Amino acid sequence: MDWAAPDPELTPAPEAVERFRAGLSALWPEGVDAPEARLAVAVSGGPDSTALLLLAQAALPGRVEAATVDHGLRPESGQEADDVAALCLRLGVPHETLKVSLAPGNVQAEARAARYAALAEWIERRGLAALSTAHHADDQAETLLMRLNRASGVAGLAGARSRGHVPLTAIPLLRPVLDWRRSALAEVVAGIGTVQDPSNANDRFDRVRIRKALAGADWLDVAAIARSAEHLAEADAALDWMAALEWRSCVSKEPMGLRYRPQAPRAVALRVLARCITELGGEEPRGSAVARLLESLREGRPASIGDLVVRPNAGGWSFARAPVRAARKTRP
Repeated sequence: MDWAAPDPELTPAPEAVERFRAGLSALWPEGVDAPEARLAVAVSGGPDSTALLLLAQAALPGRVEAATVDHGLRPESGQEADDVAALCLRLGVPHETLKVSLAPGNVQAEARAARYAALAEWIERRGLAALSTAHHADDQAETLLMRLNRASGVAGLAGARSRGHVPLTAIPLLRPVLDWRRSALAEVVAGIGTVQDPSNANDRFDRVRIRKALAGADWLDVAAIARSAEHLAEADAALDWMAALEWRSCVSKEPMGLRYRPQAPRAVALRVLARCITELGGEEPRGSAVARLLESLREGRPASIGDLVVRPNAGGWSFARAPVRAARKTRP
C-alpha cells in the first residue's frame, strides 16, 4: 500500500517533539539513532495513546508502525480500531488491527495477556525493534494511591518501569511518556477526535474516584508520586534479585518436594515461599495467603496451601503434595 504523506495539522509542537525524542533517546539509545530500527506503538484510540502515536511519528518519521488490539469486549471496539487506522493513514504510519479472543475467567488479566501476546507476534512478524506504550505520570500516581489504600506490599505498590520487556519475550517495552502528565498529552491531541471510554467517568471504579480526588488536591505533586512508584519498582526488582539469591542458597530438592532453610528477612522469604508453591505445580498464590503461611511456619505449625502441605522441621520448612485420599467404597 502507498502511504500518504504526513498531515501537517497532526504534527505536535516542536518543543513537545523535542522533549519526547530526548526521553526516548534515554530509554532506547540503541534504537533512536539507528535508521533501520522501527518503533512499534500500541494505539487504542484514546487521547494518551494517540498523543504517543503523533509524538513518535514526529520524532522518528517513517520509522513507526502502529497496532490496535481489538478484544471484542465492547460493540464500539471495531469502529474505534477503524478510526485509528484512518488516522494512521493520514500520518503515513502503517497500521494493523489485531483481533483477539479471551478465555473465561479474570477478564482484565486475560485481556492483558492476550494483548501483549498479539502485539509480540505482530512485532516479530513485522521485524520491529521495540514496543512503546502510553503509560504516564497520572497512571502511576493513581495506581500507587489505589494500592496504598488496599495495604499492598512492595510488589503491589511498584509502578511501571520506563523500560522493561514484553511479557515472555526479549522485545524491549518502552514507556517514553511515563514522566508526562495526562494534561500535557491532551494538549498534543487538542482538536483531534479520540476515544472517550465512558468507564473513565464512572465513580464505581476506584481509579476514577482517585483521579477526581487528585484533581481537587492541588497540594499533591502527581509527578513526585509517580517517581515514587518508579522507585518502588526498583526496590521490587532488588527484592526479586535477593529472592533469587536466597533460592540458590537455601532451597534444595527432597524426595517428596522442596526444603527451604530461610535466612533472609520476611519480604524476601515471602517471595521464596511463593516460588516454592509454583515450582511444585501450584497456582500463583495471593500475597495474603503466603503471609498467613509464613506466620504459621514461624510459629512452628504445619500448614497447607492449595494441594501442598508445608511442615517446619530442623531449622527449615518442607514442601510436599498432600497425599491423595482413596475414594471410600460403598457397600452394595
